[in-house]
Amino acid sequence: MNKDNEEPMRGLFITGTDTGVGKTMVTAAIAAALRADGCQAGVWKPVQSGAGLGSGETDAERLLQLTGIKEQPDTVAPYTFEAPLAPMLAARLAGVTLTLQELIAAGKPLIERYDALLIEGAGGVAVPLNDDALIVDLIAELQIPALIVARSGLGTINHTILTAAFLSQHRIPILGVILNDCDDQDIQNDPSVVTNAELIEQYSGLPVLGRFPFLPAEVHTDLFIHTARKSIQLAPIKKALKIVPR
Repeated sequence: MNKDNEEPMRGLFITGTDTGVGKTMVTAAIAAALRADGCQAGVWKPVQSGAGLGSGETDAERLLQLTGIKEQPDTVAPYTFEAPLAPMLAARLAGVTLTLQELIAAGKPLIERYDALLIEGAGGVAVPLNDDALIVDLIAELQIPALIVARSGLGTINHTILTAAFLSQHRIPILGVILNDCDDQDIQNDPSVVTNAELIEQYSGLPVLGRFPFLPAEVHTDLFIHTARKSIQLAPIKKALKIVPR
């Protein structure tokens, strides 16, 4: 993406070990905390599927609601498809063929408008975008590091290590891992949460930058920002985004 005469993009790609692991909540939490600290951080969801804009159920609409960013949902998510399928299949049903070039071009206004962008992926790194490209190829084309969001509970070690290995295979720098308590009840009854972070660090060599607790969908902004600051190590994220401390 970056040409010799262009400024490198200041962004972080938030990917997940699977769909439904809480990427939207974590992306919004980081963005909201950065903005509260004085950084003009934006959010971008290059492609989303599973609901239509205006429903209030899309990731883009939730990102804007949680962060308070004043953007139109179709600017944050230029490609939205209603079918609850992988982007390639949902786009195909809508008569659209996605290309990496068009996806990136649609995000150019956001890239130019904000100091830094938190970019939320769709599902995991091996989700198809078209016949030739996966989410991992989009990350590589953007030339930015990735942050992995994973479930806090049982099974997360395997999923996280495999995700990290796939990103490394494509030579994408990985900033670290954030564990997310997707379901409050399941977490309370899961003894694996005590050791998962330690074992992920041991076997992947990646730092776990925090464990984000379960929060209600209608969380108050002040509590949301406080929780992000308390549960996520923001310093490495600011460093990766080249945000100068105030």
